[in-house]
Amino acid sequence: MTEMFDVTIIGGGPAGLYSAFYSGLRGMKTKLIESQRKLGGKVLLYPEKMIWDVGGQPPVPGHTFVKQLVDQALTFEPTVCLDTKVEYVEKTADKHFLITTNHGEIHETKSIILAVGGGIIHPKRLDCPGAEKFEGETLHYTVPSLKLFYQKTVVVSGGGNGAIDWAVELLDIAKHVIVVYRQGDFPAHEAQVELLRKRNATILLNSTIETLIPHNHRNKIKQVVVKNVVSEETNAIDTDHLIVSHGFDREDSLQFASSIQLRKKDEYFYEASPTCSTSEPGIFAAGDIINYDGKVYLLVGAFQDAINAVNSAKQYIDPLAEKIAMVSSHNEKFREKNKQLLETELKL
Repeated sequence: MTEMFDVTIIGGGPAGLYSAFYSGLRGMKTKLIESQRKLGGKVLLYPEKMIWDVGGQPPVPGHTFVKQLVDQALTFEPTVCLDTKVEYVEKTADKHFLITTNHGEIHETKSIILAVGGGIIHPKRLDCPGAEKFEGETLHYTVPSLKLFYQKTVVVSGGGNGAIDWAVELLDIAKHVIVVYRQGDFPAHEAQVELLRKRNATILLNSTIETLIPHNHRNKIKQVVVKNVVSEETNAIDTDHLIVSHGFDREDSLQFASSIQLRKKDEYFYEASPTCSTSEPGIFAAGDIINYDGKVYLLVGAFQDAINAVNSAKQYIDPLAEKIAMVSSHNEKFREKNKQLLETELKL
C-alpha cells in the first residue's frame, strides 16, 4: 500500500519550492516531484544572472538564490523525488489522487499543487550543420560562468529578453559583443535594448547564422558566417564564443492531466481563480502555469500563488482549517529554530 500525503507538489522551481516550505509551515505532510535532477527550475539556466526584484532580498546571482530557495523548501523535511516525471493523474472514488510516474511508481495524495512553470524545457538548438560538435566548448545555450567570456569576442544569436540580457551582461566583460537577430527589431525589453544600442555592441538585424567555421579543425568556433535575409549577402565574423538564445522547446508537461479538463482549449495555461484553485476540486496550481485576472508573472507572484495554493489545499482536505497560517514571527513552529539561530548569532 502506498503512503498517503496531504499534498503533492509537481514541479521544483520557485513556485514549487515555496509551496513545499509553506505547506510544511501549515503542518501538511508534503511530497515534491521534480522531473529534473536538480531543484530550482528555470533559474538553474541563469546561474550568474543577478536577481533584483524580490522584496527585501539584496541583488543575488541565480545560483545563490536557488540554494536559498532549496534550503528554505527543505525546512520541514518534505519527501523529494528527483528525476521523476509524472505521466498520469487519476482521481479516486474517495476524492484522493493517484499519481503515476515514469518509474512505474504510484504516489497517493489528498491534494495536488501543479507548479510546472513553462514545462520541461530544452533550449532550441542552432540550425547549422555540425553545430553539436561545438557545444560546451565555444557554443553555449546557457551561461555557466561569465569568466569564460572575459576579454573575448562573443556573438549572441537571438533578440528576445534572454539574448539581450546576456548581451548587456557581457558588455563590461567581453572585449566585443555582436548580436545577430533574424528580425528587423528586437522584441526584448525596451530599456535593455536601449542600453545595448548606447554601448559598443555590434548589432546585425535581419540576419541569421548560416555556418560555423572551426578553428584548425578542432571543436572550437573560429568564425560564424552570417547571412542578411534581406540583401542575401554573407559575411564571416571572427569570434571566440557563440551564445544561442532562441527560446525553449517545451514538452507538454500537462498531458498527464489531459483526462481532467483543467485548461481552456488551445491554451497552455491552466485557468485558475485568484486563490489558485483549478476547475478540478483538489488540484491547485502556482506560478507561470496559471492565468487569472491580476496574475503577476514575477518571482514574487510565484510566491503569492504558492501561499494561496497551499491555503486552498489545506482547506480542501480540512474544511475547518484556518484560511491562512500564522505569521512566522509568532509561529510556534519557528520557536526552537529561532532559538538556535539566536545562539549561533551570539556566538559570533
